[in-house]
Amino acid sequence: MSIVLVGISHHQAPVELREPAALDSKRASELARTLAGERSEAVCLSTCNRTELYLADESPEGAEEKAEAALLALEAELGPALYRLRDEDAARHLFRVAAGLDSLVPGEGEILGQVRAAHAAGATGSILDRLFRQALHAGKKARTETAIGESPASISSAAAALAEQVFGDLRGREIVVIGAGKVGELAIRNLVSRGAAIAFVANRTAHRAQDLAARFGGAPLSLDRVGDELARADVVLSSTSAPGWTLTREAVECSLPARKGRPLFLIDLAVPRDLDPEIHELDGCYLYDIDDLEAVVAETLADRSREAKRAEEIVAEEADRFRAWQASLDVVPAIASLRARGDPDGRARPRKAERRRASRRRVGDGRGPQQTPASADHSDEAGSRGSRWRDLC
Repeated sequence: MSIVLVGISHHQAPVELREPAALDSKRASELARTLAGERSEAVCLSTCNRTELYLADESPEGAEEKAEAALLALEAELGPALYRLRDEDAARHLFRVAAGLDSLVPGEGEILGQVRAAHAAGATGSILDRLFRQALHAGKKARTETAIGESPASISSAAAALAEQVFGDLRGREIVVIGAGKVGELAIRNLVSRGAAIAFVANRTAHRAQDLAARFGGAPLSLDRVGDELARADVVLSSTSAPGWTLTREAVECSLPARKGRPLFLIDLAVPRDLDPEIHELDGCYLYDIDDLEAVVAETLADRSREAKRAEEIVAEEADRFRAWQASLDVVPAIASLRARGDPDGRARPRKAERRRASRRRVGDGRGPQQTPASADHSDEAGSRGSRWRDLC
């Protein structure tokens, strides 16, 4: 079976193209099972930076067509941004993804868990199960044997660094955080470590917002009241999985008179996006989405180049191991086929076994593997002639 990968990522597709193809875990699992059907294997890896479909199929061309059609059904404009890889190239790509080498923030830690979750939710058989297990191994090895995962290790930390670049100093700046999930909590930790004060934590689940706000000295807030508290905020950071805008242009515009010209810095880490892009058109409002973090990330690349090179070597080693395993799957059937053609009814095998047993019995009688009674007599006669010749000499 061949491995086929068709996908999009932040390298080729801007966030507005990636949004329609961003799938939650349930939809990703359903798509994988639909693509796999009864005879194939499939995994859908969908994160804020990529949506990739991995298939194992007897017909790579057919699998590629199915995967392309599935992605284009999510967003018809994706065609030029799609990339397609097969077998060894597809495996090497997944290993790089798991190691954090293909992430917006190289070495970021969330991707390994996302690869693990995609594997668990996919429709895997022997091929993709081996592929994803080895990818997880490569990702862990790259992080334990190199410093590729050193700070900033996440999108959240890059966002905090961007906020610090804008203000120069975050001490005394008040932050409104929308979303109390893992990304939101990481963002809070990074902002607080740089001196910012958490004013409010807004979330759909009240108890989660209360817990985070209490731990970091802020106050919990319901999502429908975020607009009411914008007058005192310096930074708004949003990272939810809620459908629709968590903050609209109208809500922000209503807060501007009370702000009296103070700039408002907004960071949208969600895909699909949380914050209405038209907010950026308002005077004094500066909106950055996940793609805008690339400038912050670029500053970290020089420090990580040596570690990234070692991580690439680990990925290459693991990809070679997987290629050798995949190639071995074709060798065993070929050997069986050759044997079947040489002895289609299997009669030769019993005859060969009987000859081996007879040979062992002769060795046990002291006659050696080729020595029959007749050959023993000839040997004695030859020995006698040789003795007489020596006497004559």
